[in-house]
Amino acid sequence: MDMTWFSTPADASDRLHEAGYLADATTATTSYLAGALEKPLLIEGPAGVGKTELAKAVARATGADLVRLQCYEGLDEARALYEWNYKKQLLRIQATSSQDDQDWAATHDDIFAEEFLLTRPLLTAIRRETPTVLLIDEVDKTDVEVEGLLLEVLSDFQVTIPELGTIEATRRPYVVLTSNASRELSEAVKRRCLYLHLDYPDAEREREIVASQVPDLDDKVTGQLVATIARLRELELKKAPSIAESVDWARTLVALEIGDLDDKAITDTLGVILKHSSDQARAVKELRLGR
Repeated sequence: MDMTWFSTPADASDRLHEAGYLADATTATTSYLAGALEKPLLIEGPAGVGKTELAKAVARATGADLVRLQCYEGLDEARALYEWNYKKQLLRIQATSSQDDQDWAATHDDIFAEEFLLTRPLLTAIRRETPTVLLIDEVDKTDVEVEGLLLEVLSDFQVTIPELGTIEATRRPYVVLTSNASRELSEAVKRRCLYLHLDYPDAEREREIVASQVPDLDDKVTGQLVATIARLRELELKKAPSIAESVDWARTLVALEIGDLDDKAITDTLGVILKHSSDQARAVKELRLGR
């Protein structure tokens, strides 16, 4: 049965908001188009701006299952697509080898049957008959060769297994690829995708996000938090605070019942938002915080 992921950009905005994701007009429109056009959505931007969370929010908003492929250097077809259960195949060969009427051709056909197939995220998403969001996370961390594997999936939504034939998607998944832009992706991959760039939100948007996620935080403290986060992101840090870390910091301040984000409160809780000692030292120096 066909599924309409979002009926309009406004519907996408409203339902993503209900799912806990505040999407601006561009994000809502692109999220709608990815479903309406059945095209993969490539999201680029610095770490921690909500790329992965958008895919999760689409799944929550639409009631779809989420299948995630976490990319990394050295990822291969066996981890991304499928592999055979070699131990189980060997046991079957051993069990049938003593039978005189079992020739090798029959054994070969037997051990390359469906029951010996171990599906990985790409094939799992292709075979799902229920609505599915396929998240291919941090695709820029893979080797260039892996992009060739993605092209077949993203072009035709089908996978060819030599022993079983071609498996086509009965229901196209909603595909989201995320990239921190650590390397340039091929034009062939980009051509098959819609494109969305996410950056850190402006102060007003981040304040809305923090307030929606941590409504118990005092408005004054929320403003102080957002202003401090913005100042930290202007520094040359190893890892700037993400939106998720802003929310974690807000929850920390509520838990500690801090009613004023002064120098002491900031230094006491810097570990929530800055995870490198050098970053903390730079923050103390640049923000003129007292120890």
